[in-house]
Amino acid sequence: MDLETVVNDIADVLKDVDFSGVRFKSSRPPYKEFQPGVGPCPEPQLVKLAAEGLNRIPRYGGSARTRRTPDLMIEKYWALEIKIARPFGDNGKLAENWSVNLLHPYPGNTSLLGDCLKLSELPCSEQKAVIAVGYEHLPAQVSLEPLLKAFEVIATTVLNINLGARWQTTRDGLIHPVHQRLVVLGWRIS
Repeated sequence: MDLETVVNDIADVLKDVDFSGVRFKSSRPPYKEFQPGVGPCPEPQLVKLAAEGLNRIPRYGGSARTRRTPDLMIEKYWALEIKIARPFGDNGKLAENWSVNLLHPYPGNTSLLGDCLKLSELPCSEQKAVIAVGYEHLPAQVSLEPLLKAFEVIATTVLNINLGARWQTTRDGLIHPVHQRLVVLGWRIS
């Protein structure tokens, strides 16, 4: 199972959650009064929903499990750490410090860069990768691309992480008025 397949499957699962309201009454998360859709979903719940959705796809055979480290283990295939990049809040206002989820370059930090460092030390037979789940307006009011390029530059040139090629897919037409486009990206760590 290659990383491109996993990235596309996660995007499909999250798009399905967005429309079906899986685990949400009337497509609303039960934990807060956010607007409908998957966009406002916090990371732990998003990872859990992704695992549940992947386990409904026959090729995963029920092998996707949430864990403390890594966030998502697809047994015999992938150890994945996942972060959310959301430039705007549920209320449509620009979120403060939203980019730190990807860019804090310190070991032990919970950013995507910190996750790269953590994965590089993780003893497991599965391949390792980091996944970013991003949301944009359609068209983007704040593009994720500068953040993603900054992540790649810091990972490879500052932290010397052996980062594989970027796999990226988008799903448009989410039901949330702010989080209208889903962008799922993955990079293999070796």
